[in-house]
Amino acid sequence: MEHLSKLPIIGTNIFTEMSALANKNKAINLSQGFPNYPSSQKLNDLVNHAMNNGYNQYAPMAGNLDLRLAIANKYKLLYNKTYDPEKEITVTAGATQAIYTIISTFIRSNDEVIIFMPAYDCYEPAVKVNGGKTIPIQLSAPDYKVNWKEVASKISPKTKMILINSPHNPSGTIWHKEDMLELQKITKGTNIIVLSDEVYEHILFDGEQHQSACLFTDLKERSFITASFGKTFHNTGWKIGYCCAPDYLMDEFRKVHQFNVFSVHHPSQKGIADYMQDPETYLGLNSFFQQKRDLFLDLISESRFKFKPSKGAYFQVLDYSDITDENDVDFAKRLIKTYGIASIPLSVLSQKGKDDKVLRFCFAKTDKTLRAAADILNKI
Repeated sequence: MEHLSKLPIIGTNIFTEMSALANKNKAINLSQGFPNYPSSQKLNDLVNHAMNNGYNQYAPMAGNLDLRLAIANKYKLLYNKTYDPEKEITVTAGATQAIYTIISTFIRSNDEVIIFMPAYDCYEPAVKVNGGKTIPIQLSAPDYKVNWKEVASKISPKTKMILINSPHNPSGTIWHKEDMLELQKITKGTNIIVLSDEVYEHILFDGEQHQSACLFTDLKERSFITASFGKTFHNTGWKIGYCCAPDYLMDEFRKVHQFNVFSVHHPSQKGIADYMQDPETYLGLNSFFQQKRDLFLDLISESRFKFKPSKGAYFQVLDYSDITDENDVDFAKRLIKTYGIASIPLSVLSQKGKDDKVLRFCFAKTDKTLRAAADILNKI
């Protein structure tokens, strides 16, 4: 019997491909977005304590209540906004599961979803597998600024959702208050749902402030916010995230969530809840990662790569147009095989044919790794 694929053109994703190539060539891996240093010993101990004190059975479907309370307290502290921990916060198996479940909850056949490219690679397949159609808006290096007239022109009666991401993976840029106000104006009075991927909300530089969707009253009433403890607390392998939304949206989300995940690792949830009682566990990330960004950029300042310093997330985009005319995928592979350093080419996250001659490098690495990587980049 012939089985027709729902995602016929989807193969191995670029992150897996580049990491596999890096492993094969024993290259320094600045491609995938995960740290190569340990998570907090205090946090690890709290998770172990939870395991040893009875938190080993199913968590409530919406998540451990202590953790949902900690999340609600964080939104009150940072943004002075309220989410009801009982009805408006759900703990998920990472932000990717939250994003997939939101899309599968609301997107039906032929619904349109506006996404901004280059885009993290889980967005478009989730729309396609649920019968929807992505409407891409391509952003360009080095600024990746949004043309809001173009956005308005792409909205149609079929537009069901707009998916945004700030701080932005892969470009390291951020949306400002003016962008959020434009988004709010464009969606006001519509039934369009905003899915705001805010997994890097605690990683901004140079005194910038994160413009969460919850800060804008009308936007908050139509938005899901997704977030990731793996990104925040340096333990991506735990796959613990969450989402927040008004109760009328969250009620629909949980109908689907209960049947594809139900609940996630309980001792991790309890450990994270206890860890978050000290807000400095997440408030200190800006300075922690700015030191790494500044070190990395200082070390490569004499290289032939051009760059605008990242404004958020733990990625830096480097322009290699002064080095070669190769397309970015070929150059990225050559960097691994010839020089021993791995990155992500942005064309694979963009519309077909879009190649700005830039590569994404992850600087969530030890200083030793960043120095070794810089030594290589300076020789290219």
